[in-house]
Amino acid sequence: MASNIKKGDSVRFLNSVGGGTVTRIEGNMAYVTDEDGFDTPVLLRECVVVDNSTAWERAQARNKPEPPAVSAKPEPQPVPSKNITPAEPEYEPEEVEGGDILNIVLGFEAEDLKRISDTNYFAYLVNDSNYYLYFTYMGATADGGWTTRFAGVVEPGIQLLLEEFGKESVASLERIAVQAVAFKKGREFEMKKPVSVVIKNDVTKFFKLHCFKTNPYFEVPVIAFDIVRNDIPHGKEKPQVEKLAQAVNKPKPADKKRIKRPVVKNTEYRLGANGIIEVDLHINELLDTTAGMSNADILNYQVDEFRKVMDTNLAAKGQKIVFIHGKGDGVLRQALMKELNYRYKGKVEVQDASFREYGFGATQVTVR
Repeated sequence: MASNIKKGDSVRFLNSVGGGTVTRIEGNMAYVTDEDGFDTPVLLRECVVVDNSTAWERAQARNKPEPPAVSAKPEPQPVPSKNITPAEPEYEPEEVEGGDILNIVLGFEAEDLKRISDTNYFAYLVNDSNYYLYFTYMGATADGGWTTRFAGVVEPGIQLLLEEFGKESVASLERIAVQAVAFKKGREFEMKKPVSVVIKNDVTKFFKLHCFKTNPYFEVPVIAFDIVRNDIPHGKEKPQVEKLAQAVNKPKPADKKRIKRPVVKNTEYRLGANGIIEVDLHINELLDTTAGMSNADILNYQVDEFRKVMDTNLAAKGQKIVFIHGKGDGVLRQALMKELNYRYKGKVEVQDASFREYGFGATQVTVR
């Protein structure tokens, strides 16, 4: 039990690879030193004692002199029994399809959302990949330096608890950083570039209930940051085609009178696996240009396209349709959900589409 852990105990980590000797305990945190002399702060409840002897006792045992050799006829050694249980093989995580693409998420969860102004928080790192990650989680100091808040190795497909902190420590998270190196054990793999991501964090969000949002990796609303999404680190995303098109094609005031209607692309919806219809509602996939259109015009056009696809396939019972709307600020998704809950209520089944195939911003509709 965590309450029995004391200074000098040998421990291993519950949710990550590693362990060592407890060198000090502060509150609910234990500082564990590994065989290389590296200190790691870990929650007491995330530690399991593997040796109750103290470090001094183990040192005494190591330094105890060997008894003098006695010249005697060696006794015959017993023959090992055939029933001896072999050593348990090292755990090898099962690889999943699509897992060779890195997805790393840093999430902050409130202990009690009903007491958002006076509660503790938990920081988690999600490793959604087939890779092990050797990583460090850091916070910026007032003089421009960095302090390590957690360092270690996280296994494939694991959500790892990094730390618990109170509201008085929220200010220290104004700038956070994650560095990571991906690797595999005992098998060939594609080399990934080392990750080094710095995030400017608006710490006032920790005290605003609406800033905690649903996330596919968490059972409760969280404040989450994509450290790496589909092999692309945070801050390295490609420019959005829509924004570039708007910047290039934005008409001058005198040109607006000549614009009659948007130029529609010859859109053919893709038929995915198992006959699923895939509809990308990103405006740059529907129109060649959005020049002269307001945000409301764009949203209405996307919703009209959604209705057209729905009405066309409403008689095809069992037909699955995936609408790709993106994450963004959720305006398009909210508009689609409103349509599904009213216009098509009782006619379809709705669920989030597979984030491995379509990312985080897609909804699957099945016609009843």
